[in-house]
Formats: sequence, C-alpha cells, structure tokens
Amino acid sequence: MSEMPRIVVAGASGRMGRMLLHEIAGRDDMELSAALERPGHAWLGEDAGVAMGAAPLGVRVTDDPWEALAQAQGVVDFTAPEASCELAGIAAQARAVHVIGTTGFTEDHLARIDAAARHAVIVRAGNMSLGVNLLLALTRQVAAALGPEFDVEVIEAHHRHKVDAPSGTALMLGEAAAEGRGVALRDVYEAARDGITGAREPGRIGFSAIRGGDIVGEHDVLFAGPGERIVLRHAASDRALFARGALRAVLWGQGRPPGHYAMTDVLGL
Repeated sequence: MSEMPRIVVAGASGRMGRMLLHEIAGRDDMELSAALERPGHAWLGEDAGVAMGAAPLGVRVTDDPWEALAQAQGVVDFTAPEASCELAGIAAQARAVHVIGTTGFTEDHLARIDAAARHAVIVRAGNMSLGVNLLLALTRQVAAALGPEFDVEVIEAHHRHKVDAPSGTALMLGEAAAEGRGVALRDVYEAARDGITGAREPGRIGFSAIRGGDIVGEHDVLFAGPGERIVLRHAASDRALFARGALRAVLWGQGRPPGHYAMTDVLGL
C-alpha cells in the first residue's frame, strides 16, 4: 500500500466531483483510489479523466462503493443526502475518513451519520472554505452583541443548477446567528416570503435565496436595526477553494479518533 492516503471521489461526474478529480491529480500528498457514480451512469467503466474530457487518470469509474473503499483511506462526498448516509456506513466499516459536503439532510439522516461516526472519522460541513467558517464565527459574535431590535436576514445566491434552498451554508449561518442569540434556529426560522405576509415578527431569522447563471456562491448576513445596518459577506469566485478545503479535511482526519467533526475543527477555529 502506498504511504500516501488513497482517496475516493463520490459523485465523480458532478461539478465538485470533477473539481476534486482535477485537484487530486495535481497533488503529491494523496492519490486517487477510485471514482464513484450511481448505477446506470454513462461514465461507468470509463477512465475518470477521459470521461470528463481530460487526460487519463488511471482510475475507472465504478458504482460499487464496497470495492472502491476496500483499499482507501478517505472518501470525499458531494452527492445527495441518502447517498451520503449509505456511504457513511460503508466508510465506517472500512475505517476510512469520510468528508461530506452534501447538504439538505433531515434529522433522520443526521442520526444515521452520527451512528457511523462512532466507528470512523466523519467531517461534515455545508461549506469547506476558510472564509465561510470565519464568517460563521463573526456571525455568532455579532448576533450575541446586538439586541433584539436588529432583524437578521441570511441572503444567498448560487448557480441555476443548485437544487436545494436555502443552501447548507445559509443554514449554517442561521444556526450561528441563533446560537449567538441563545435560541434554537428551528424556533425562529422564517422561510422566503410571498404574498401578504404581514409585518415581520421580532426575533425571527429570515432566509432569501437567489438562483441564476453560474454564481459559485455568495452569502450575506444582514443585521438591520433602527437607523443602521451591518452586513457580513462572503463571495466565492472559484469552486476550487471548496475542493481544496475538502481535501485538507480528508488529510486532517487521518489517524484521528472516530467522531462527527466540523470544518471549524479542521481549521482550528
């Protein structure tokens, strides 16, 4: 076995999957072990590099996660909630570090991930960038400092192909604001508005989602008070920063005790 960790990319044909394949190919501290896709996908059996229109990577695309993880030390996963949950159980049995960038989990999904994390390292984050995780810390701090007369609104924008709203990062920011105020987000959550909604209730945390074009990811946290507004903002212009963050997490997890970790753990925030 190579001394470098062998990494599986799940959802290889997706936007993040392709970026991860490209990033791993250019690194000398890890190697690509396998590329995973769902059964019936057009890429199955093809070299992962050739399938995405690039140079061969020497790894063929498979739909068998058990085979893929048998000789791997890590898997990076930007897929769908159910697929991530199933993969978490397999990665736990393989004792492989599982980095999850998937969003849209239900409480049941998270319980299944927690169960898998009792046996292996799982790093799960709605956003893998350093800047966003700093923004989370700032949001928590500002929310704690400001009084209830300041309304909180999380505004996010993503490309037209994104299927979930609000984004996982937006929900993380809402959680951070709620924590700063000492409340649970589920008790103050206010979804996008439409029609005659009435006046805004004090203490609610609102969410607005924009979808269009090729926007990589933009997040604003607006604190609107009497006579003034404070806006905390993060804008991503290169999807590669998320891939690099995920690969940093999979390296960080090597040799650590089992547990369900966050990107803030990886970054030491």
